[in-house]
Amino acid sequence: MPFALLKDRALISVSGPDAEHFLQNILTTDLDTLDPGEAKPGALLSPQGKILFDFLVSRAGDDGFRLECRADIADDFVRRLMLYRLRAKADITKQDQPLVTIMWGDDSTASHFDSIGADSTSLVDARFRDVAVRRFYGGSAEDGDLDAWLGLRIANGIAESGSDYALGDAFPHDVLLDETGGVGFKKGCYVGQEVVSRMQHRGTARRRVLIASADSPLPAPGTELTVAGRPVGALGSVSGRTGLAIARIDRVKAASDVGNKIMATDVPVTLAIPAWAKFSFPQDTVSAEEA
Repeated sequence: MPFALLKDRALISVSGPDAEHFLQNILTTDLDTLDPGEAKPGALLSPQGKILFDFLVSRAGDDGFRLECRADIADDFVRRLMLYRLRAKADITKQDQPLVTIMWGDDSTASHFDSIGADSTSLVDARFRDVAVRRFYGGSAEDGDLDAWLGLRIANGIAESGSDYALGDAFPHDVLLDETGGVGFKKGCYVGQEVVSRMQHRGTARRRVLIASADSPLPAPGTELTVAGRPVGALGSVSGRTGLAIARIDRVKAASDVGNKIMATDVPVTLAIPAWAKFSFPQDTVSAEEA
């Protein structure tokens, strides 16, 4: 069963009698729907609705939570959480050098659990719909296959900050948090909620994660995608001839309607919606000239 050790991750613990109420009031994830044994995506937003920090959140006992995030943003994330804590009875601490291992496949829970470590915490990664993916905290320090993990993320349209988009530059809808369980539309207010709710109810989300493919190797992450010289988006993670992109779906549809090629430098690219996603290319698009 394939697995990969992620060495660039950190775990932040938030615990105490007010931990759930505190986090529920600031994060996009609806903790009322977070079951034990699963890790859901989420974000802490700016008041303008842009993602400042992305993470996976899971329960840790009766009054505790784990926030798994990029190691390089963990200290800033802790400081931001401290600013919001005020008088809430919640302890916020960062765990040093955690072991975060990913395992995927049809039987990633039982027969291969011992290869990671019986003392590990095992969680379902709720972002994935078409393949069973589990995250293990603790256990073995074997490296595994990071290239295979990258390929799995790309094939399933799962974007992460740093490799696919810059923090402070994307709305939750841009990176499909609205479709992967990372945004609670039925919960109460949280930071940036008004902007996100307006995009949802008005259907104004136009930038989306798409899966890019080409007949030759794709250029480097960050390469601009253009139609007739005009930008429509940019590549994120790349693995050979496939990758992720965040692009304007109205402009992609307009280009397709008139037969214009989408280019990544000199490489023609095809952009597709992840198979599990519910959004679609809009019927009303920008003009061919604007595309």
